[in-house]
Amino acid sequence: MEKRIELERRARKANQITELNLDNCRSTSIVGLTDEYTALESLSLINVGLTTLKGFPKLPNLKKLELSDNRISSGLNYLTTSPKLQYLNLSGNKIKDLEPLKPLVEFKNLAVLDLFNNDATQVDNYRDKIFKMLPSLTFLDGFDANDVEAQSEGDDDDEVNGNDSEDEDERSAFCLNGLEIDLDELEALEQRVKAKKRLQEASSAAAATSAEDDAISGDDDEEDGDSDESDEEDNGDVALSEVNIRRLVYCVKELEIIIKTYVQVYNDDLEEDNSDWEEGEGGDDDEDEDSDIDEADGEANESAASVNANDKDGEKPDESQARGKKRKHDG
Repeated sequence: MEKRIELERRARKANQITELNLDNCRSTSIVGLTDEYTALESLSLINVGLTTLKGFPKLPNLKKLELSDNRISSGLNYLTTSPKLQYLNLSGNKIKDLEPLKPLVEFKNLAVLDLFNNDATQVDNYRDKIFKMLPSLTFLDGFDANDVEAQSEGDDDDEVNGNDSEDEDERSAFCLNGLEIDLDELEALEQRVKAKKRLQEASSAAAATSAEDDAISGDDDEEDGDSDESDEEDNGDVALSEVNIRRLVYCVKELEIIIKTYVQVYNDDLEEDNSDWEEGEGGDDDEDEDSDIDEADGEANESAASVNANDKDGEKPDESQARGKKRKHDG
């Protein structure tokens, strides 16, 4: 509630405010509203959630008080500090009987009272009792003592007196969701917007005129634009080629790694095959060498045997010759 009060003040002094709307600002008690608001004539606290009126400030000039749609059941005696009160709306509260309404007797100027949608309205002869208790009362729940409906505020006075100033004030300002809107300010803002729009249209017209003057040079600009576009395309091609080169280099590096891996594997397999083959060839060589040695020994033996045979054959003629010579000598 305190923040809402500061917002509604709009940098005005408290003793300069005559109307204050605090509807829907949730609070169970009066907070932030002080006795400084001595000029306040109208106060609205609709649907705030008030459960008590304790702390209600002293407002000597207050004439209209809206307290509808709260949870007030008693404590109307806290309002007696505002003796000029003429209009009081307590509809939609928790007043169950007529006992809590007795403090209203102190308001000698109270003319309008609204207790609609309270349990107190179900009391027998409710209207007769209220009008008897409050002699100054003119309208109760929108009707007078003869059940004649009350007219809208100010209609009769305006027709009789011909006073249109209040109508003009009502048209120039109204409240929306608790915020006061000034129509005069809105009209001034609309005029500023229109003036700005006209200025923009004038500037656009001047721009169109200059565009016609520059029509001849437009072709040159288009050629320049084409060259710029070609340059941009060339730059794009260069950038694209650089990207392709990077990708190609990357692929080549990957391929090189793969080839090295395959070559290493192939060399390892080849070395294993060669080692196995060399072991097999070594055994065959040994066997061949043994056979060669055996053959050489056989050939040597055969040659030696042949030599011996020849020696024996050579010795036999010598022996026969010796025997012949011996026979000749004996003979």
